[in-house]
Amino acid sequence: MSLDPSYLDYPKRQYGYDHDLYGWSALHERSPIYWPDGKSVAVFLCVSLEWFPITPSDTPFRAPGHMQTAYPDYRHYTARDYGSRVGVYRLLDAFAKAGIKASFATNSTIAERYPALVSDIVREGHEIIAHSTDMNGTIASGMPVEEERTLITTTLDTLERATGARPSGWLSIARSQSWSTVDLLKEAGTRYCCDWVNDELPYRFRNGLINLPLNHELSDRQIITVQQQSVDSYVQSMGDAFSWLAGEAERFGGRMLPLHITPYIMALPYRIDAFERLLVDLSNRPQSWFAKGNAIVNAWEQQS
Repeated sequence: MSLDPSYLDYPKRQYGYDHDLYGWSALHERSPIYWPDGKSVAVFLCVSLEWFPITPSDTPFRAPGHMQTAYPDYRHYTARDYGSRVGVYRLLDAFAKAGIKASFATNSTIAERYPALVSDIVREGHEIIAHSTDMNGTIASGMPVEEERTLITTTLDTLERATGARPSGWLSIARSQSWSTVDLLKEAGTRYCCDWVNDELPYRFRNGLINLPLNHELSDRQIITVQQQSVDSYVQSMGDAFSWLAGEAERFGGRMLPLHITPYIMALPYRIDAFERLLVDLSNRPQSWFAKGNAIVNAWEQQS
């Protein structure tokens, strides 16, 4: 029995992906990118600053890292709260010691519940990226457009009131979007998002929004929590990744290494020392440019 020929017809079938959100291109086919001061590897350090409601919502899905056992789940709830009470300040100290700036993907509820924490982050010169309202604020196809629009604008408005500046970047929970998200982010005044992980350099959607890839395979949650590797293994992996990217950059132009960090995971007392050593090691490499997300987007946009 053969297929009906119409089965293979698809109106958006084209070179690359079967959608028109952005054009497709292989990394090595593009014009080379050059980072400031002759640096060849941009290190994008992004910290997830999250608030988990003690009762998770499974609509449309449960966010990764959410409460796991019968409720009230005090054990997992307080483990995550440790990140905001203790861990994030260890990270701020580590960044200050290394002389680097980071981007903090922040739930707007963090700004409402812990305004002093957000003020401390901004005062240190770090960037705030919008990261939904809280960890129940997930997005996926099937979500009513007006509901998604409200979630995005509420997040951005709340963080703007707390910091005095509207975030230019957005990271969705679990990097999940609907078919409307790219347009809704652009409509709300967002300049870039970090949800699409299919590259190692920024690229532009057809509506003008920029994607700054934040690869989940390089996150501490994936390597340490999911894969159950040690912090020493994580540090070696990031060092190896940098070395590989620096080698590629010699042939093809600038590359980017995203480090996605979770305070309640990386900033535990038996891990933070190794993480501090990693920051010092990468900072001392001559090819390294530690930069906030908006700075990387600025440098890329000037050349594209």
